[in-house]
Amino acid sequence: MSKRNTPQRRHAILATLAEQGEVSVEALAREFATSEVTIRKDLTALENNGLLLRRYGGAVPMPHEFIADNAQPVSAHKLGIARAAVGCIREHARIILDSGSTTAAMVPELGRTPGLVVMTNSLNVANALRELEREPVLLMTGGTWDPHSESFQGQVAEQVLRSYDFDQLFIGADGIDLERGTTTFNELLDLSRVMAEVAREVVVLAESDKIGRRMPNLELPWGSIHTLITDERLSNEARDRIQARGVRLICAPAAHS
Repeated sequence: MSKRNTPQRRHAILATLAEQGEVSVEALAREFATSEVTIRKDLTALENNGLLLRRYGGAVPMPHEFIADNAQPVSAHKLGIARAAVGCIREHARIILDSGSTTAAMVPELGRTPGLVVMTNSLNVANALRELEREPVLLMTGGTWDPHSESFQGQVAEQVLRSYDFDQLFIGADGIDLERGTTTFNELLDLSRVMAEVAREVVVLAESDKIGRRMPNLELPWGSIHTLITDERLSNEARDRIQARGVRLICAPAAHS
């Protein structure tokens, strides 16, 4: 394709990505008979438009959690997981809510638990908390804004977290590798690990279709996870393997708003 056909080439890159699940700069340069520099520019432009996520040497699809979470209705399974998570919170607890659609689904239920202190790195979560009739004490991490996860990241956020201690962390996952732990496309892993360090209990929230999904980057190893809340569709084999890790497993029934 010529330079004048840049839009067509980028459209073809997205089609290839959808078909293969991952693309490399080197392979795309061969496929389209162009330079790797041109392909990198294409991938950067597509990433800036929220259409894919760059990784070293290539690109992967944009995770669903990063695509217009607020525009998507909360599934009955996700809502059930969120309600089960809120049921694990004691009065006057100090908790962390990581960014993500499943943790955000917990917010409407939090107003029923008095005396909460909630730290978050998500503006969406913070704004939703402020709308509650019984608003908890709200703490923000601050830090560097990451447009893909729509959350704050970086050293400032890590330093703020280390200034406190928390009873529980509630965190989602792009995928759960039954051998390794939670996995993600995102290469910004440090803040999640600091969150886990400063919380006495780490609670992972994930729909069952994410369990067995292996992403490129390990986020939290099983040794850092205390509780996994998923839905009732989880297979018996997966249940056995997770519980063999010493992880408390909760399979929540689907709920309807």
